[in-house]
Formats: sequence, structure tokens, C-alpha cells
Amino acid sequence: MSSSRQIVLIGPIRAGKSTLIRALEGQNGPARKTQAITYTRIATDTPGEYLENPMYYRVLLPSAQEARWVLFVHDATSTRNPYPPGFARGFPGKSVGVITKIDHPDADLTRSRRLLEALALTEPVVAVSAYTGEGVAQLRDLLGLGDSSAETSQAAGHKS
Repeated sequence: MSSSRQIVLIGPIRAGKSTLIRALEGQNGPARKTQAITYTRIATDTPGEYLENPMYYRVLLPSAQEARWVLFVHDATSTRNPYPPGFARGFPGKSVGVITKIDHPDADLTRSRRLLEALALTEPVVAVSAYTGEGVAQLRDLLGLGDSSAETSQAAGHKS
């Protein structure tokens, strides 16, 4: 299995999936809108439209077949639930909930955690800020990506 297929990120539009990948890889700068499934050094980034339109579930499921980790991403400022209950059960590998944008003044971690836990995850929910770097090292450790102290400090400073 190639390293680009180890981790798959699934989440709605503007949840911060691409920005999270950049933070995990220690990259600076803004992320670009994902228009199609994109492969990076460590992850497969899926467009938010694939989650938001159930017709595209048939594309999401094969994208995660070889993945060791499936990250279900939710923006802490969003009140909308894009996920069906128990959605994580349909994916192989370990499933992790990731709350993004926790540094935002309107972030509601309790709401996001409750929403993600309803997916029947196999692993805990992790809260992160790609902007400040908070929680990125914890997520890297959970995913087995190694030491992230230098990369996390580089990641701080770009916005979701």
C-alpha cells in the first residue's frame, strides 16, 4: 500500500480537510479547493461534495478501501450534520473524528464531538487547529506519523 493511501479524509465543503493535510505534512500557506480526489505524500483528500451528495458515496467507499485510517472531519463552527448515523461503519480501517477550526470564536467542540461520536468511530475524536497548531501533534501521534514538533510549528500561521 502506498503512503498516499494510508489516510483518507472525508468531510463537508470548507471543513478544513485540505488545510489539515497541509498541517499534518508541516506545510505553510493556504490550501486550494479540492475539485477531485487528490493524493498527497501522506493522505487522500476527498472533495466535500462527495459527502454532501449521497450519489457520490459510491466514490468515497472505494477511495478508502486500502486506507489504514479514515478521518471524518467536522468544522467546529458548523451547526450542520452532513453525516448519516453510523456512517463510519461502512469504511474499513480505523476511523477517527477530527474537529477542525477549534481556535475560531464560534467553535462549539461539544456539539462537534457529539456529532462525530454518532458515526460509530473506532478511535477517539481529536480537536485541532491548523491555524495555531493545537492538537496537530496529538493527531500525528495517533496516526503514527512520527515526531511533529518542528512540523507543527511550521504549520501554525495558515488559516483554514
